Amino acid sequence: MKCAPFEYVRPTSVDEVLAALVAADGEGKILAGGQSLVPVMALRMARPAVIVDINRVEGLAAVERDGDTVHVGALVRHRTLAEQSAHPLLAEAARHIGHAAIRTRGTAGGSIAHADPAAELPVVAVATGATVTAAGARGDRWVAADDLFAGPLMTTLDADEMITGLDVPVPTRWGFAGFARRHGDFALVTVVVAEVRGQVRIAVGGVGAVPLRARAAEAAIGEPVERVAQLVGDELNPTGDLHGSAEFRRGVAVEMARRALASAGI
Repeated sequence: MKCAPFEYVRPTSVDEVLAALVAADGEGKILAGGQSLVPVMALRMARPAVIVDINRVEGLAAVERDGDTVHVGALVRHRTLAEQSAHPLLAEAARHIGHAAIRTRGTAGGSIAHADPAAELPVVAVATGATVTAAGARGDRWVAADDLFAGPLMTTLDADEMITGLDVPVPTRWGFAGFARRHGDFALVTVVVAEVRGQVRIAVGGVGAVPLRARAAEAAIGEPVERVAQLVGDELNPTGDLHGSAEFRRGVAVEMARRALASAGI
C-alpha cells in the first residue's frame, strides 16, 4: 500500500516545528528517522494530514555526559548510541535494535515517542528513571519515563509537543537481557536491571501495554537471584498471542530477569 496524501513541512528550528504542529491542529506527525512512522503510514494505520520533518533542526543530535547523567538529543541515531561509551547500558540496548539500516536511520527521540512496549529504549528509560524533555507552545516541560508511557504506541505528550531530548542516569551496575525468535526482531521479553543512585530498578518490556516496573522484585534485592527473578514473573500478567502463550512469556521473563540480575552482579 501507499501512504495517504499529506502536507510535508521541513522546519529548521524547534519554534518552527511547534508552529507547524499547532497549525496542524492535532493532525500532525513528526518525522525523524521514519522507521516507525513510515511503515504504519504505508499500511494506512496512521493518516496524518501534516508531516513535520525535523531532520534540519540543529542542536538535537548530541550525546553529552554531565556528571552521572547522559543527555541524548532527540535526533541521535541508534547507531550513534551503540557506538558511544558515555552510557554503556544505552549502547548495549541500541545494539539490539533491528538491523544496521534501522539503527542508521532510527532515532532515540522517535523510539521513545513511538512508545512501543516491546522496544528497547523505552524499557531502558523506565529502568534508569530517565527524564524526557518536551517542548511545546506553552514552554518546555520535563516528564519522568514512568509517567510518559500511557499505552501501546501512546504517550502523555500533547499533539503539539515534541521530544527534544532525554536525560538518562548512568547506572553503577546494570544488566540487559532480551529474548527474540530471530535476530533483528523485537524481543518477546526484555528485562533491564539498573542500580541508579543507590536504588536498584527493574523494568520489563514486551509483557504489558507499557514497560513495567517489577517493584516487588526490587524490594527483594539482596535475596537469592532465583527468588528475585521469580518475583519478576509473579508480578506480570501477560497475554498470549501468536508468538507465545501468557505462561511462556512469564517463564521467559523469569529467565531474562535471572540473566539481567546476574549480569549486573546483584
